[in-house]
Formats: sequence, structure tokens, C-alpha cells
Amino acid sequence: MPQLPQIQSVKAPDRAVVDATKPRRFKYINLPFLIVVSLLVGYGLLIVYTAVLGNADYSFSRQLACVAIGAVIMIVIARFDYRNLSDFTTVLLVVSVALILSPHIPGLGTDAGMGAQSWIKVGIQVQPGEFAKITVILLAASVVSRYGGRLDDVREYLKALGIMLVPFLCIMTQPDLGTGLVYLFITAVALVVGGARPKFLLITLVAGIAAIAAVFAVDQVIFDTTGEYKLLKQYQRNRLLVFLEHDSVNLSDEGWNLKQAQVAIGSGGLFGKGLFNATQATLGFLPEAPTDFIFCVLAEQLGFFGVMVLLALYAALVLLCFRIAGSASDLFGTVIVMCVVGMWLFQILENIGMTLGLMPITGIPLPFMSYGSTGMVMNFMLLGLIGSVWAHNGR
Repeated sequence: MPQLPQIQSVKAPDRAVVDATKPRRFKYINLPFLIVVSLLVGYGLLIVYTAVLGNADYSFSRQLACVAIGAVIMIVIARFDYRNLSDFTTVLLVVSVALILSPHIPGLGTDAGMGAQSWIKVGIQVQPGEFAKITVILLAASVVSRYGGRLDDVREYLKALGIMLVPFLCIMTQPDLGTGLVYLFITAVALVVGGARPKFLLITLVAGIAAIAAVFAVDQVIFDTTGEYKLLKQYQRNRLLVFLEHDSVNLSDEGWNLKQAQVAIGSGGLFGKGLFNATQATLGFLPEAPTDFIFCVLAEQLGFFGVMVLLALYAALVLLCFRIAGSASDLFGTVIVMCVVGMWLFQILENIGMTLGLMPITGIPLPFMSYGSTGMVMNFMLLGLIGSVWAHNGR
């Protein structure tokens, strides 16, 4: 009796492989990412509108226009292949330095107050240090991606660290300590994701703490000799004093700001006082309410519930960015996304923390919430970079 041919079973292809090779319906649109961003930006516009209403120093229509401009720029950048920038380390460094130092150009820079020279006037006032965050992120990603995820040679590590510290040294000539801290955190994230040895990172951290202590010690010696501080501005020292001893400082300047911020947050309770009822801001007790202390306006109006909605939107955005970073086809794209996420997380932690007395008071804005045209457009450009990584990944 002739034997029947055996039928071999065919293994079904792995679902992950099918999903990875399946063509996208919309190449440049990540729908969950777009929904979360839209909700976050809309939430921010709502709170800003309540904060600037009746305040002649701020224009909500300008904020709205910046969102529209930023959205267009985001789409354009998302269509651009980010990988074309991976080999332009020198150009990115030069552009970063030029942006950061541009406020020092006579006739172009304007005083931002308290002695800081961080704005330029080109018809409108622009803060170049904010836009430099983009080039700093690209610079850091370009530097560390050259090592393929293994930055374990001490000379190469010091070389990479030195290049990435240049923007920080430049921003401190303004001086803008808040933005400088953001640059440092971007550098730290890039080194971690780029595969720097933990021993190198630990030594760098200890050296950084020692350098900060040395600055304070030398500045104190200068003060004892000349009667004034040279390395740190008085307002910077006051902010640190408020952070370290906020229960014992008097209610003036930075101490007043912190106390009023805490009053605004605490008065919101569970569900808040309701929209347009932020009395701390509308009566002038809360300084810089639409910008630095926008979180307090949110907490006072919508309470703990409104705060949790904001944190949930931030968490969703971060998780989606982690997924995009994991799907990137190269280390350059992964580092870009992780640096952007790291920058946002640092700004969120610092801005919210300073209103609670958990972090020193700085001028670092709350992403997508604080009033400000430069910061809003810059954040949309970063969204475009993340979109570019997602659209051009090879998996």
C-alpha cells in the first residue's frame, strides 16, 4: 500500500514579527501620541487662559498663535529624517554656542531682570537658551551614539563629557542657572543611555558636588574680602536659603513666593475652587502666576483631582515616548527621545517641587502648561523630533 506523503505543519509567524513588518496606515501619525499631546496642550491652554484673563501683561491670543505655529513646525520636523543629523557634531556644537551667547551681542540682547542677560529682541523677545535645548539634545545624542552603547574608555568619556559641558559653561555667562541645570540633566541622561560605565558616572557626580561646594566656599571668601558676592547672584543665594530653611525665613522676596504658592495649592483642596476662582493669582498674591507658578493656579482651581489629571497626562506621554525610544532603529534616535523625556521629567519635578518647597525656586517652566511663546514652540519642535524617530525607525 503506497504511503501518503506526510504533511508538515507550518508554524504560524510570530505576531510581533507580523506587527513589525505590517505597513502603517498613516506613516507620520502616531495616533495615541497625538491624542495625549492634544489633551495635554488643551489642558494647558485652559489653565493659562484662566491665569491671564484680565492681566494686560500677558496675551492669550499670542499663546494660542504659538501653539498653532508650533504644531505646523512639529509636522514638518516629523517628516524630516532625524538620522541626517547624526554626523554633524561640530555644527551642532557651534549652533548651540551661538544661540546661547547671542544675548551678549550689543543691541541684540535685553536684560531679563536680576542681572541675567538671556533674551534677545528681534521684533519680539526670544530666549535663545530655550531653543538651544534642541541642539544640546542633538549634540549629546550625536556624541554618545558614536560609541555604539559602550563608552568604557576613560579618555573617550572625558572627551565626550567635555564637549557636552560646553553649552552649560556658555549659559552660565548669562547667568541662567535654571537652564544650565536642564543642560546638565540632558548630558547625564545621554551618558547613561549611551553606555557610560557606572564608575565614571559616580566619579563625575562626586566631582560635580565638590565643584558646587567650592563655588560657595570661594564666593564666601570673596564676600568676606570685598563685601559682595561675585560668583553667585544674591537672588540665587536667597533661593537656595529659602529651600534649605524655608520654615525659618522671613516672608519677603523668594520666601514670600514660596509661602503664597503653598497657600494656593493647599486652598484648592480635593476638587478646587472652580475655574476662574484662583484668588491667590487674581488678587496678586501669587507672583508670575501664568509662567513659573502655573501649577499653583491649576491646583487652586481644580484641586487634587485636577493635579492628578495633569500627572496622568504626563505619565501617558512619557510611557509613549519610552515605547518610541525602544522601537528606534539606532542608538542616535533612542538617545534623542530619552534626552527629551529626561528634560521634561526634570522640568516637571523642579517646577512642581519648587512650589511645594521640595526643590529650589528657579525659572524653569512646566512643559506645555506655563505661559511663554519660546518654550511652547520649542516643546513642539521636540515633539516633532520624537515623531521623526517614530516615523523613520526600521522595526
